[in-house]
Amino acid sequence: MPSLSNADELIFFVNGRKVIEKNADPEVNLLFYLRKVLGLTGTKYGCGGGGCGACTVMVSRYDPKTKKIRHYPVTACLVPICSLYGLAVTTVEGVGSIKTRIHPVQERLAKCHGTQCGFCSPGMVMSIYTLLRNHPEPTPEQITKALGGNLCRCTGYRPIVESGKTFCVESTVCEMKGSGKCCLDQEEKSFANRLEKICTKLYNEEEFQLLDPTQEPIFPPELIRMAEDPNKRRLMFQGERTTWIIPVNLNDLLDLKTSFPKAPLIMGNTAVGPSIKFRDEFHPVFISPFGLPELYFVDNTDDGVTIGAGYSLAQLNDALQFIVSEQPKEKTKTYRALLKHLRTLAGAQIRNMATLGGHVVSRPKSSDLNPILAAGNATINLISKEGERQIPLDSHFLKNSPEASLKSEEIVLSVYIPHSTQWHFVSGFRMAQRQENSFAIVNAGMSVDFEDGTDTIKELQMFYGGVGSTIATASQTCRQLIGRQWDDQMLSDACRLVLDEIYIPPAAEDGMVEYRRTLIISLLFKFYLKVRRGLNKMDPQKFPDIPEKFMSALEDSPIETPQGIQMFQCVDPYQPLQDPVGRPVMHQSAIKHTTGEAVFVDDMPPIAQELFLAVVTSTRAHAKIISIDTSEALALPGVVDVITAEDVPGDNNYNGEVLYAHNEVICVGQIVCTVAADTYAHAREAAKKVKIIYEDLEPRIITIKQALEHNSFLSVEKKIEQGDVEQAFKYVDQIIEGEVHVEGQEHFYMETQTILAIPQAEDKEMVLHLGTQFPTHVQEFVTGALNIPRSRITCHVKRTGGAFGGKVTKPAVLGAVAAVAANKTGRPIRFILERGDDMLITAGRHPLLGKYKIGFMNNGVIKAADVEYYINGGCTLDESELVMEFVVLKSENAYYIPNFRCRGRPCKTNLPSNTAFRGFGFPQATVVVEAYITAVASQCNLPPEQVKEINMYRKISKTAYKETFNPEPLRRCWKECLEKSSFSTRKQAAEEFNKKNYWKKRGLAVVPMKFTVGMPMTYYNQAAALVHIYLDGSVLLIHGGCEMGQGLYTKMVQVASRELNIPESYIHLSETSTNTVPNAIFTAGSMGADINGKAVQNACQILKARLQPVIRKNPKGTWEEWIAQAFTESISLSTTGYFKGYQTNMDWEKEEGDAFPYFVYGASCSEVEVDCLTGAHKLLRTDIFMDAAFSINPALDIGQVEGAFIQGMGLYTTEELKYSPEGVLYSRSPDDYKIPTVNEIPKEFRVTLVRSQNPIAIYSSKGLGEAGMFLGSSVLFAIYDAVAAARRERGLTKTFILSSPATPELIRMACVDQFTDVIPRDDPSTFTPWSIHVS
Repeated sequence: MPSLSNADELIFFVNGRKVIEKNADPEVNLLFYLRKVLGLTGTKYGCGGGGCGACTVMVSRYDPKTKKIRHYPVTACLVPICSLYGLAVTTVEGVGSIKTRIHPVQERLAKCHGTQCGFCSPGMVMSIYTLLRNHPEPTPEQITKALGGNLCRCTGYRPIVESGKTFCVESTVCEMKGSGKCCLDQEEKSFANRLEKICTKLYNEEEFQLLDPTQEPIFPPELIRMAEDPNKRRLMFQGERTTWIIPVNLNDLLDLKTSFPKAPLIMGNTAVGPSIKFRDEFHPVFISPFGLPELYFVDNTDDGVTIGAGYSLAQLNDALQFIVSEQPKEKTKTYRALLKHLRTLAGAQIRNMATLGGHVVSRPKSSDLNPILAAGNATINLISKEGERQIPLDSHFLKNSPEASLKSEEIVLSVYIPHSTQWHFVSGFRMAQRQENSFAIVNAGMSVDFEDGTDTIKELQMFYGGVGSTIATASQTCRQLIGRQWDDQMLSDACRLVLDEIYIPPAAEDGMVEYRRTLIISLLFKFYLKVRRGLNKMDPQKFPDIPEKFMSALEDSPIETPQGIQMFQCVDPYQPLQDPVGRPVMHQSAIKHTTGEAVFVDDMPPIAQELFLAVVTSTRAHAKIISIDTSEALALPGVVDVITAEDVPGDNNYNGEVLYAHNEVICVGQIVCTVAADTYAHAREAAKKVKIIYEDLEPRIITIKQALEHNSFLSVEKKIEQGDVEQAFKYVDQIIEGEVHVEGQEHFYMETQTILAIPQAEDKEMVLHLGTQFPTHVQEFVTGALNIPRSRITCHVKRTGGAFGGKVTKPAVLGAVAAVAANKTGRPIRFILERGDDMLITAGRHPLLGKYKIGFMNNGVIKAADVEYYINGGCTLDESELVMEFVVLKSENAYYIPNFRCRGRPCKTNLPSNTAFRGFGFPQATVVVEAYITAVASQCNLPPEQVKEINMYRKISKTAYKETFNPEPLRRCWKECLEKSSFSTRKQAAEEFNKKNYWKKRGLAVVPMKFTVGMPMTYYNQAAALVHIYLDGSVLLIHGGCEMGQGLYTKMVQVASRELNIPESYIHLSETSTNTVPNAIFTAGSMGADINGKAVQNACQILKARLQPVIRKNPKGTWEEWIAQAFTESISLSTTGYFKGYQTNMDWEKEEGDAFPYFVYGASCSEVEVDCLTGAHKLLRTDIFMDAAFSINPALDIGQVEGAFIQGMGLYTTEELKYSPEGVLYSRSPDDYKIPTVNEIPKEFRVTLVRSQNPIAIYSSKGLGEAGMFLGSSVLFAIYDAVAAARRERGLTKTFILSSPATPELIRMACVDQFTDVIPRDDPSTFTPWSIHVS
């Protein structure tokens, strides 16, 4: 390794300031450097692998060749600081700040309500800002494209896109639908009796600052001088273990490659970076030719184009776009195929980082470009000290054949892509779990060359990715088909041959074996059709066209910019302007979110002597711990201690939750011990060195089926029953039985579990800063673990970056783990779970199995239902019993079934304990209800919506557990949803579409909802608040609720503003803590604003009453004068407020009770288009009608409804958790687990808040945090409708059940056809699958 004395200084700029790093370590990435070295904490850690966009920053580079500055987005977590030499970095702090001036991007994202928890907001700002630096007047398509690499779990994306669209030149308002009338005016007569005026504007564009591109910061002149310096030299940076070398020119690079043949070349670091981080690769030397002019060029000739290996995929895209615009169409078939894939490959950040050379040479097994390049006969130009040579980018290269690979001293100089010719067809195809920013499940590059003027195959090539460990080629198949006509018989033989040649073993890694086999020939069929179509266009007389009904199979789902309409009741025009209740007030932290100034726990500055904690988790599902050897870990530099169960001074098994595994482990992912060290890197390295010896124990229970076989349960059965079910079954026309599986869901809050535990010098006190929904619970567990009174434990919660139920119970266990470490070491502990550890340890939504037996009449009236539910609770109780109670209580949804029985039981398995998740069992259980309603409709040959309406509650009724309710708002939401969504017209249009299209089908579904909020125990509905009025008239407001993005703090300020009759600006709400409001219950169950609002109202009313004598004496005085006078009269200006809680109860012995305070009703209609050949679906439109009663803040409430809907849609479609048969969770990153992106949301998204009465709640409002989740199932049932249409056309009329999630795999395999019929099938008893479903 080169010596340290040669190390250079690293020079780059951050936000216009020069950074000189004398000890640049190649192992340090930009995200760490920004946050921990420069203290710029606006850039967030979300996943560490470039998959979420939370750490997006802008990099600017001056090109001395073109004299231009290029601005592009990158994910800071993948950028080694050494790669930044001579570059300028702009972070969210450099864009604008509250202290100086906020930028229009930041202002508009906030004012358009595009931020909720705010953790993803800096990344969103940077993606839009970078786009505007390049395109100050972007198109809506550019906005959507720019946001494709950014994930948001809260908002549902619509307001984020809308904020970006405000910079577009063209109008972004609702287009009139050709009739010259606004769509809002349609059918207005049917609701003409409405008194309330409807509003549709949640913000006022007139408030927005104008964007002035001339005001942006200039590129540092010093960096231009550096770039143009004629005396450049080789640079070297040396770290603790590694060396980074930047060659001065191409010859220098070749010298280095000869000296260090094993050193990787680092350009974008999108391949090597993740391998180092997640697969423990180590390289002592890195060579970085980034910016070498010899690697950046485009050379056009008559035969083709040569593109430099240094070009990023984004630059490649621009180059190809230009060539396509210049050249005749027949020459650009390969380029157009590449462009199609470049649009969806990864996100904008990765496309700007990854290079053509890196992508080609790393040969990813699911590469989107290599199969097309191979099919297009591309050539790789290599260079070394020995000279230049060319190798074909063909099957030998893609299979990593030694004779066709690079020699260790060679580098890729460029890639040559020949023009296509008239009789040469090239196409690319891909299928992924999600349209953009998702690795392909299977992709393909195919080409065929015909004898001129004929359809006789001269040459055929087929390359497939995602079907093996390398890109596979069907060379034997292709050879056998040479000389054949391009006809149906050839296709049939090709399918048979290619399935024989490309064999995917039944236990293959990544699973989905039968689906992948089907895709191999489905994509081949698409190519066949495309070529047939192409031939017909060239000579319609000679080559017949494909059937009209097949045309749509060739159309890719376009990526379109979503648009939406939000409707809500306007505020009473007589309401005082100062009174904010009912108005769409911006989230009180929104501007801080968008400037990066909102402080999350890990943004807090380092504390003296703090240590970092890394976890060591079990690798076995059920095993005895034989030994734990920590000696190697303790010997590593920086390691202070290893903490085990022996170090817990109090109770290590508190309330059934084990903090540190002791003697045995009961799931993969259970914490066995933790390592405390001076840096997280040291702690993580040491954690890998802890050696644990296990002895497996039986039984190992992973699935619900296995739990039922072993009679393994966490609690007793819960049951409700009405009528006489057995008797009723005797008198019905038909009985159906079935079962529905609903898999689990990962919370994927953007901020992972984060805890700062600080031991105090006196009295064994402990202070914790953390993101939680239930600080009291954390306090309780820390008390139990440390064996000290609760009064000495203080938990502070300022905000949390998303929670969704995942931060109710889990932070208590993790907080106790951190507190034990802090107690043992006597030093502050910073405990931040990496994304993979978070997903593994904390689990998520309960997988559910629902079994039903339904008795009904031929007219669709259901007379009897017997339903059984089982949920996979995992290894400890956690919330499973309560979730099952909710499942049973809510199991009828909106339908009255006179004879109804529901039973449920949580199963105990060897998986991490599943926990609370938005909707709390309802989104899983009610899918079963809608599934059996749909099945009844199918059996009766009736439309599902008709059967739903027949069986829906109509008048004031009692639930199955005898609670009275009025379904009038339910009927209203249902009626408005059907009418305003033009359901019947669109259903007819979908049927017409389906008649004309064989391979694409459209489906519509509408679902009603009767949801409940709150808890069946009164004491869980209580809340308290504390209000201080200071002598200047300012007010400090504190309550027991936690802010996690839902806008609770904002609503509480609105409540206090109305009650005290003072402007919102007078009121400050800082944080929630256990030493100000003790014994607060969790912020969950959609009750945060309900109960805390009542407590705040109570406190304010007490204070207002105290001030009344002062006000009476001086009625025209100001607020400040009244406060000053009250103080002189010794009137207390501080008080607590209290709300005893809604009076609820449930008697499980009697199976009755008033379990919930009130009901929330709603309905949702969705329309999808399904590609029957691949299983892809596109959500065309969604209409949601939500009974909001009176909305305290329509902007926040609509945000909750939209965000929950998209999260629900994810649950029912793309979000798939995969487990090994041994209980190992595979899905541990955004690479493996696909939450919706901006491209999955409805193309048209309409939300209406429906007005009703709810006198029990504050200001007659309703809690809407969770209700929208289940409405996402309208997408699932729309998919079902489309698939059912396909099955009917194929002669399959039997009712079928579509379980959840309806992944592309499930959709494709349900659309049975000639391709699914011919794939090889394996006997399940002969192999162990790679992954299993645990429901």
